Amino acid sequence: MYNAVTDVPGIKVGHYTDKEAATGCTVILCEEGAVAGVDVRGAAPGTRETDSLHPMSLVGRAHAILLSGGSAFGLDAAGGVMRYLEERGYGLDTGVAKVPIVPAAILFDLRLGSAKVRPGPDDGYKACLIASNGPVAEGCVGAGTGATVGKVLGPERMTKSGLGTASQRLGSITIGAIVAVNAFGDVVDSNTGKIIAGPRDIEKGGFLNTIEIMKKSKESPNSLPTNTTIGVIATDASLDKEQVNKIAQLAHDGLARTIRPAHTMVDGDAMFALATGKEGPGDVTMLGAIAAEVVAAAIVRAVTQAEGLAGIPAAKDVK
Repeated sequence: MYNAVTDVPGIKVGHYTDKEAATGCTVILCEEGAVAGVDVRGAAPGTRETDSLHPMSLVGRAHAILLSGGSAFGLDAAGGVMRYLEERGYGLDTGVAKVPIVPAAILFDLRLGSAKVRPGPDDGYKACLIASNGPVAEGCVGAGTGATVGKVLGPERMTKSGLGTASQRLGSITIGAIVAVNAFGDVVDSNTGKIIAGPRDIEKGGFLNTIEIMKKSKESPNSLPTNTTIGVIATDASLDKEQVNKIAQLAHDGLARTIRPAHTMVDGDAMFALATGKEGPGDVTMLGAIAAEVVAAAIVRAVTQAEGLAGIPAAKDVK
């Protein structure tokens, strides 16, 4: 196992990365189709085709999930993923054409690098071309290229973040997560409560506590909806549409454990869930509990694997 979402059979991951512009996108391919769900908790989301994944809708399977930078402009990259899948004969058979189902979510990274460069269809296509079921690059790659955390005191004190992945086994069933972390709040070690990335204390070193700053100011000094943590949980268990949506919901517990505060009015937090069905049924409560654990682990890796970029130091650079 790679301790990655690609440990789940049937899942591939590919990145497109532009470090000069500090943006990129990540595609999670499940070409044969997987039962898909989503739970959007943040108040400022940017998404595509999420309604089709809800239990009462007709379409319940996805062929890929796209995570992208570029704010709402980055949703265009999903068109390239659709083109890649259509060329290879994957998609929902409508009788006249196969239509690939590619839900997507974006994060705001326009503050770093170039605000005029955003992932588009060609970039989504390129991410698909290099997608594999092997080890997954982490840190400042793909959708996490321009990600940052700890923004309560403005961009001059924020910390570079990125993208992380993790997985666990439960008997014959595998559960994996991949998360791009661009949060307004702090990232903490859920075991100790210690802040491992957040607004930098430039004077004394280390990190400041976002919630304590908010208590003193009575309101968030940063009122712009320019943050978001987005990710995908995948499993090879056999789940129906209602169950996979519940897994997406439970996966947010991992986000809440490691990001403080989470799901704010200025975050667009969204978690997708995929079930490839290559193994037998799984207990939803148990799978959801593990999903929360792997999401938490992936978030920690997103900040610990990140490197400084565009003048913003990473957590490993903060003393």
